[in-house]
Amino acid sequence: MLTKSVVSLCFLGVAGGAWAADVKVIEQIVAKVNNEIVTLGELDRSRKQMETELRRQQMPAAKAQELMKQAEPDLLRDRIDQLLLVQKGKELEIKVDQEVSRYMAEIQRQSGIVDPDQFQQYVRENTGMSYEDFKQQSRDNMLTREVIRHEVGGRIAIPKAELQKYYEEHKNEFVRQEQVLLREIFLSTEGKDAAAVEKKAKDLVARARKGENFGTLARDNSDAETARNYGELGPSKRGDLKKEIEDLVFSQSKGYVTDPIRQPNGFLILKVEERYQAGLQPFELVENEITERLYMPRMQPAVRTYLTKLRQDAFLEIRAGYVDTGAAPGKDTSWKDPAKLVPATVTKQEVISRIRRRRLLWMVPVPGTKVRVKASR
Repeated sequence: MLTKSVVSLCFLGVAGGAWAADVKVIEQIVAKVNNEIVTLGELDRSRKQMETELRRQQMPAAKAQELMKQAEPDLLRDRIDQLLLVQKGKELEIKVDQEVSRYMAEIQRQSGIVDPDQFQQYVRENTGMSYEDFKQQSRDNMLTREVIRHEVGGRIAIPKAELQKYYEEHKNEFVRQEQVLLREIFLSTEGKDAAAVEKKAKDLVARARKGENFGTLARDNSDAETARNYGELGPSKRGDLKKEIEDLVFSQSKGYVTDPIRQPNGFLILKVEERYQAGLQPFELVENEITERLYMPRMQPAVRTYLTKLRQDAFLEIRAGYVDTGAAPGKDTSWKDPAKLVPATVTKQEVISRIRRRRLLWMVPVPGTKVRVKASR
């Protein structure tokens, strides 16, 4: 039963000024995106999360204020972007549940908190969100990245001739000290049977040496934070690594996978992704690096183009006073309130007249039939 004290999600317009002033709006929908909505509360939470992150980075106040001012106009755009990408991910049936579980487990491992309830409290205190909201946001972020990788990144191709041209024009940038590019898999033994962990480590080494993708093995098995980046450690020069590890990896060639290396708290497996001798690196050794350099400037415009297409194909309405800075040109996204019911008064005479008209309809001949009239005698 409706009363004059109404709590509303400001979706349907409220007709009747007699009690509209008493409506208390606790949330407002600012955009409709297919079968989902964006609320003012969501935009406020996004803004607060940005402010929290800037404070965590100990950003100077003036710089933080400038960054917030730059980001503010795009809050609605970014939320619509994410909704469209998540919806597309579900349509493509992309699964990220395992990645989310590993990510949450890694955060818990780093926090050192074993009790589930205490860990959820830790998440609330450090993110400003409930544990379930944070987990859902993590899932959406991962799904978003997978859609972009699948639908955009995989379709950007850079001709080899362009890569070689870049190499010739930037040779001075590829003069290097001796270094190696490594990936890692780390298996923790904390609270586990060390023998079982070692057995698993040896099995992973065997699989990697047989040709399984080391990065994928790292993503799916490693307990290190680098698992999220497929185990990539980046380049290391002599002196950057422990002596026993340095002597091992600098004596091997590209593709070498180490035996499990015993650590105080687990087992470490390394793969030599690249091996750079001192001096100008040959094109073949830096081709992947050049590809990444040329790939990234193409990526963002391609993502924006893809999101524009998603907008063109979507049902989108934006409430007046709010702007989607990523709007598709020419698409009507104006807010359309549902039709309001208008009360009507009907007299007794009008009701009788309508009944009479309905009865007369029975006397109208159906087209194609004949009306026979009997002559009276």
